[in-house]
Amino acid sequence: MAIKDILVHLDVSEATESRLDLAILYARKHGACLRGLYPITHAFSGRYDSDELSILERLKTLFCEKSAAAGIQSEWVSQASAVIGVSISDIVTMHAYYSDLVIVGQTNHKKIYLNVPVDLPEHLVKNCGRPVLVVPYVGSFNTAGERIMIAWKENRETIKSLNDAMPCIEMAHNVSIVGANAELNESFTNSPMISLCNYLSRHGVSSQTKPIFLGSLTIGDAILNNACEQSADLLIMGASVPTSRKAYALSPIVKHVLGHLTVPILLSH
Repeated sequence: MAIKDILVHLDVSEATESRLDLAILYARKHGACLRGLYPITHAFSGRYDSDELSILERLKTLFCEKSAAAGIQSEWVSQASAVIGVSISDIVTMHAYYSDLVIVGQTNHKKIYLNVPVDLPEHLVKNCGRPVLVVPYVGSFNTAGERIMIAWKENRETIKSLNDAMPCIEMAHNVSIVGANAELNESFTNSPMISLCNYLSRHGVSSQTKPIFLGSLTIGDAILNNACEQSADLLIMGASVPTSRKAYALSPIVKHVLGHLTVPILLSH
C-alpha cells in the first residue's frame, strides 16, 4: 500500500525540528499528507498553562511554515491527555491507526521530558499496527530512504517490516541486505538473503547481499556498524520475538539498536 498519510510526533525535545524535517522529506517523496501531533500533558481547565501555550504555538508555527515551504498537504493536531483520560502513548497510538507511517523520536534516557514517554517507540511498535520510523535524537538527516539496509532474518516480524517498507524500498536508490545471524560466512549463494534478492527483483528492486562478520561485536553493534559503513539512511528490521507466555516483546537485538541508534529505523509488528 502506498504511503499517503504520515503522522509525526512532536515534543519539547531538541530533536523535534530535525525529526520534523525528515518527516517533511518523506511526505514530499511519497506525495503524502503530513499530520503533526503534539500531545498536551497538563490538566486542561479551559485555558493553557503559559509555558505550554508558548511551546505549542512555537511548534505549530514551525510545523505550518515548514510544511507550506515544502509544498505538502499538512494538518496540525494537538490533544490534551487529561481531556480524554488516556496516556500520551495511547494518544499517539490512536492517531497512528489512521496513518500509513508513524514517525517518532528515539528515547533519550539522559533527558526525560513530560510529554515524551520513555516507552513510546516500543509501545507504538507493539500496539499501533502501523510501521514506525524511529529517528535518532542526535544528528540531522537530509535524505529519506535513498540508501536502505535490510537486516534479514527468516521470521514473521522481519517479513512484516519488509512488507510495510516496500513503498520505501521500491523508491530507494540503493538496497542492501545483511545477514543478522552469527553463523553467516562468506559463501551464502543459496542463503535466504539470495532468495530475498530474487523476491525484490520481481518488484523491480535491485539489491546486494553482505554477510556480517561479528568478531568481538554483538549482532546489534555489527548491524549499526554496517549501516554506518554503507551510509544507509534507513534501517529495516523485524521488531519482536515471541515470549514463553506466547506474547510478544521487542527482541534484545532491537532494544540494543534502539538504545544506540545512529540511523532512522523502520519497525513493524
